[in-house]
Amino acid sequence: MFKVRAKYLLLIAAAVWFLAGMNILRLGVLACLEGDAPPLLLLAGIPAAFLAFHVMFSKLVGKHADRIRGYGEDRMHVLRFFDVKGYVIMAIMMGGGIGLRAFGIVPGWFVAFFYTGLGTALALAGIGFLVHYLHRGGVITCPVTKRTRPS
Repeated sequence: MFKVRAKYLLLIAAAVWFLAGMNILRLGVLACLEGDAPPLLLLAGIPAAFLAFHVMFSKLVGKHADRIRGYGEDRMHVLRFFDVKGYVIMAIMMGGGIGLRAFGIVPGWFVAFFYTGLGTALALAGIGFLVHYLHRGGVITCPVTKRTRPS
């Protein structure tokens, strides 16, 4: 039930990571627009948060893409784009973020720079999964040889 061709797991991962990133980015931008954050903090904090998470997510994208390509089965359950550890980490991060905001534990200025940088990095990780699908899944053809790249 709910099985897809294994190569499409990369597209599912791309969509999930991109949409999650855009939602978190939206929350960060809304917090920026509320105006509690000093502009200098945003100018320094957003790039710092982005760089920290981009480095981490770039490695995760490669590891997850390799894992997905290594399944070797034709059809997989649609949720296999993450492994168990990935789902646990995602649940902890989501629960933590929701809890911190819901209980007012972190101020709006923190949400402004942290979520903007984190959301941008997550959205780019989604694009990274899409690139893995397109380039290593044999979808993009070489303009010189007119052949698709092997998967």
